[in-house]
Amino acid sequence: MGGFFATASHDDCVFDLFFGTDYHSHLGTRRAGLAVYSEKAGFMRSIHNIENAPFRTKFSADINDMAGYMGIGCISDYDPQPLIVRSHHGTYAISCVGKINNQQDILDRLLKHSHMHFLAQSGSEINTVEIVAALINSRENLIEGLQYAQEAIEGSMTILLLTHAGIYLSRDRYGRTPLVIGKKEDGYCASFEAFAYLNLGYQNYKELGPGEIAIMTADGIKTLVSPGNHMRICTFLWVYYGYPASRYEGVSVEEMRYRCGEKLALRDREEPVEIDTVAGVPDSGTAHAIGYANTSNIPFSRPFIKYTPTWPRSFMPTIQSKRDMIAKMKLIPVHELIENKRLLLIDDSIVRGTQLRETVEFLYASGAKEVHVRPACPPIMFGCKYLNFSRSNSEMELIARRMIQKEEGEDVALDVLYDYCNPDSSRYHKMVDMIKEQQHFTTLRYNRLDDLLEATGIDPHKLCTYCWNGKE
Repeated sequence: MGGFFATASHDDCVFDLFFGTDYHSHLGTRRAGLAVYSEKAGFMRSIHNIENAPFRTKFSADINDMAGYMGIGCISDYDPQPLIVRSHHGTYAISCVGKINNQQDILDRLLKHSHMHFLAQSGSEINTVEIVAALINSRENLIEGLQYAQEAIEGSMTILLLTHAGIYLSRDRYGRTPLVIGKKEDGYCASFEAFAYLNLGYQNYKELGPGEIAIMTADGIKTLVSPGNHMRICTFLWVYYGYPASRYEGVSVEEMRYRCGEKLALRDREEPVEIDTVAGVPDSGTAHAIGYANTSNIPFSRPFIKYTPTWPRSFMPTIQSKRDMIAKMKLIPVHELIENKRLLLIDDSIVRGTQLRETVEFLYASGAKEVHVRPACPPIMFGCKYLNFSRSNSEMELIARRMIQKEEGEDVALDVLYDYCNPDSSRYHKMVDMIKEQQHFTTLRYNRLDDLLEATGIDPHKLCTYCWNGKE
């Protein structure tokens, strides 16, 4: 995934930029960068690898040498950024969050121009941000270039572009990722996460709409391209990726998760199971579990504690096997709350199933009598086409798809897959039973999509649910 922060101030902006970007560390694991501009020094930039150390550790020395009244910052899973680009538009710094599905087609189109070239990274990959910059530079001005980039990219891309005149903000065409604006006396900021600017003294100002392009200076925000009418913001932001204190489209992440827990508890009343305590897999499962516990009047407990001082979520290797190992190392058992207990465990989701299976085995090994599992979202059936939410190379890495393949064979028709997405179908219940048996859960009941959408509280037509039902 990735996160970003930008600020334009009448005074030096480096302090706000540093901490505002740091507040996005839960969204990226590999690269981070800052770029600032001042008339005196021009553009200054710093990029670091954050695979083995937190953001603040890497950048705390750099910011002492940086100065500027406008800046952009980014936390990234993949590409080093921001990049500083010199073009016929002048010099600018650019940072992006999103995914390009038609990258090769775009490259082929751009490389037809004999003067065009790209710098290859390790493995011959090209920095996505450089491709976006090339699209922008192929048009006469920055506004037309940003519009062209949004039209050309299949997937999604939110773009921050720092120039001497201001910071251009371009939310992706269907608003799949958020872009919120904060305001204070000295200026404005733009952020992926709405909570990131609150402790810096900013107040909520506005949210850019889907496809909206604006320019931000210390004096204000000016819309250059009006927002479109079609919103498809990713629902998984509330379920998992979003920080609990954040909000998207006016809906609190923590409150939405609490309501999901309520929905799970109400469904369980139809087929009650006897349990002693409700627990959430930290951190994103916690609010779901509290909502369930308060609705069911079953005590909430923390049978394991996440060790956060040296293992925050962003501090994770990129190799999946090591990620699974470290996910296990983070959780410290509280045996007194596990031994001889019938536990109901809520996690945000089940993707591959590896980490949750190991967590449940960990509970059994610590003396649990039963472990009932309630994922806070439906089975993930399709790999995300729009954002880098999953590192899966194949949809067959998804546990739900593996169970379907075991039952249906290699080639499964789309209408059959849709039937497996239907929580009232016999195929769906067969798949869930297969997952329960393989994972050694006492019982397994997923949150239903209709309940999830109701918990979100936004018009369902404005929400992307592709990973759960395959609907565009």
